[in-house]
Amino acid sequence: MKKSRTAFVAGALLLLSASTVAWVAPLLAATVEVKLNLPVRARIDLEDRKTIAPVPFIMVSREGEGRIPGQDIDIREEFERYLLKLLRRETDLKVLETGPVDFPTYDLEMLARDVDFWRLLGERTQADLLLAGSLDFDIQDRSGYRTEEYVSPWDGRTYRRQVLVEETGFEYDIVMQVFDGLTGELLYSDNFKDFKEYEGESSDPLVGMFQNLYSLEDRIVGIFAQKEVEASRVLFTD
Repeated sequence: MKKSRTAFVAGALLLLSASTVAWVAPLLAATVEVKLNLPVRARIDLEDRKTIAPVPFIMVSREGEGRIPGQDIDIREEFERYLLKLLRRETDLKVLETGPVDFPTYDLEMLARDVDFWRLLGERTQADLLLAGSLDFDIQDRSGYRTEEYVSPWDGRTYRRQVLVEETGFEYDIVMQVFDGLTGELLYSDNFKDFKEYEGESSDPLVGMFQNLYSLEDRIVGIFAQKEVEASRVLFTD
């Protein structure tokens, strides 16, 4: 009886070991990671739409002037110049001029619902698409005292102390809207935000502004053009 029980236990352990190996084997199979370029379609339908007219963006600034304090830099002008270059470089759309635009309101939500305004602007410019929105660029002084550890050269012990860290933050907040130039209907709307932080209070605002734009570039282009994104996939070789 004792030998029979021993044989039963040994058989059970053998089966358990075989089962464990069966489950572990797939996990130990050889794998290889590959990089794939996957196409991502444009956010809006561009069929039969060949032209676009960027409308002056509505400036939302805490300073109220749309300029960087202490510098002769027009934020909207720099942004719109960059946007035109981006559209011409990265899309197949022909960029048209709108000329002066007299907005019936500066409330972006109300303006987006004014179908007649956008339809008439599309008729005037003969553009298939109208690009509009709002723009805000904020400079933040984020300097302050931080707690850090340091080792005393006198007794080798670790202490905590308060140190002043000077940091400047640059934040872009962009609302982009695309309207159908024929019907005046809103085709696309999104809010793009980016924040960059640099040590030192003397950080160049113009550099910070364009660093924000570079970070948002792919998202902006993706509205009007098919993009390729790189993705990783794991393949089993056995």
